[in-house]
Amino acid sequence: MNAAEYLLATGRDETTAIECGDARVSYRALRDAVARAAAVWRARGLAPDDRVLIFAPDSIDWVVAYLGAIWAGGVAVGLNSRLFERELTSILHESGARFAWCAPEAAPMLERLAQGAARPPQPIVADDFASAMRAAAPMPPEPRADDDMALWIYTSGTTGTPKGVIHAQRMVTAAADFATAVLDATPADRLYASSKLFFAYALGNGLCAALRLGATLVLDHEWPTAERVAEVVARHRPTILFSVPTLYLKMLQTCVAQRLPGVRRYVSAGEALPLAVRRGWREATGIEIVSGYGASETIFLFFQCSDESGVLSILPRVEMRLPDPAPEPGVPHRVWLRHPSVALGYWQRAEATRDAFSDGWFSPGDLFERTPDGHWRLRGRDDDMLKISGQWVSMLEVEQTLAGSCGAVVRELAAVGFRNPDGLSSIAVFAVAAPGQDESARRVIQQAIDALPKLKRPREVRWVDELPKTPTGKLQRRRLREALPAGD
Repeated sequence: MNAAEYLLATGRDETTAIECGDARVSYRALRDAVARAAAVWRARGLAPDDRVLIFAPDSIDWVVAYLGAIWAGGVAVGLNSRLFERELTSILHESGARFAWCAPEAAPMLERLAQGAARPPQPIVADDFASAMRAAAPMPPEPRADDDMALWIYTSGTTGTPKGVIHAQRMVTAAADFATAVLDATPADRLYASSKLFFAYALGNGLCAALRLGATLVLDHEWPTAERVAEVVARHRPTILFSVPTLYLKMLQTCVAQRLPGVRRYVSAGEALPLAVRRGWREATGIEIVSGYGASETIFLFFQCSDESGVLSILPRVEMRLPDPAPEPGVPHRVWLRHPSVALGYWQRAEATRDAFSDGWFSPGDLFERTPDGHWRLRGRDDDMLKISGQWVSMLEVEQTLAGSCGAVVRELAAVGFRNPDGLSSIAVFAVAAPGQDESARRVIQQAIDALPKLKRPREVRWVDELPKTPTGKLQRRRLREALPAGD
């Protein structure tokens, strides 16, 4: 099989495949452009398994260069166009990429950062690539084995240095499962992800799902803000919107939520959806957000929750097994998952690969707890669970309970565990007050803390101007812990 060919096989010729600003492309034209891009990559010397870095804002040309590399038998690697130089240098040196497709202004920087690499990637300027495509003849897709590499995704770095996640050709065979089983999506739908294509969430559930459905994908070259989302929705009228909790909160705070005509389904992922945001969104729009769980290692969402219960339902084709030995009842634990989209492992991270992958199974770093009726609840990562007075306490549960009690006067908050100077496990809360609400926020959060069971009460509250986030909008809890005193 060839993953790019598979994704493009469904759409009807005249249907619009992608819209981005004033530009649009039909499925017939997109298939032709991808086949021509593949021919250009091949003429440049791209061989099977050669990596191609895609380093630019989202656009139709981005998709063409990306899928063209896969069509030609290469491995596409989308990169955050706002990466810090330290992370970008690491990727340029460790990936062994053959080429880096980029905007003209990025080429000198890439050459500078790649100096000293054993095999520095050759910058390919997007405009030059487009000119070469016009003169190229389309080439047939390169046949690949199911487990041959198709693409890499670099993790967001919430737990340390970003890792290259290696995905096989087979990962696209379940591309439309979540969209059809949970969202009732059809080729008539228009999918828009506010996150960028370098992020697994947008790549899998936006690009891959839309193309495999034969639906229309809406892209935006600008970085997402609440107002920008409203502009894109007003202009392109998507029917399904994928976004993240942080942006949903901002859309509520700026009253953008009421200005999204035509959207029939909302999906949230990337981190846990706070109960207060779920309720606020339902009140503002009359539509319940679907909260999904996935990872860079799965691309697609594996679990979903469509109500306030927090209970997760497993998606089609996802198999689950418990660790061996089986954990005690009521104790949060890691699980093992199997699915066509599970990655092959991490690039040059042998120890991390052994910890998370085994014979086609993947074990995320997050902890789950089985409910009496056989469903599951997400309890956060290993270090988001604290044992206090002999009982496990979830930091996600603490922060969501507090957020639900604080209302609009507290804009954001996060709970983290740490060992205090006495050597005991304690909880700290970092909070951001709404503008002009400092005094009210301090009073309300203390009342919310006092209402918690004693073992769940944070012992320290720190007020900050903002919470540290990754470029994909995920909370960097590690940086919060580093700001706390270290106990014995």
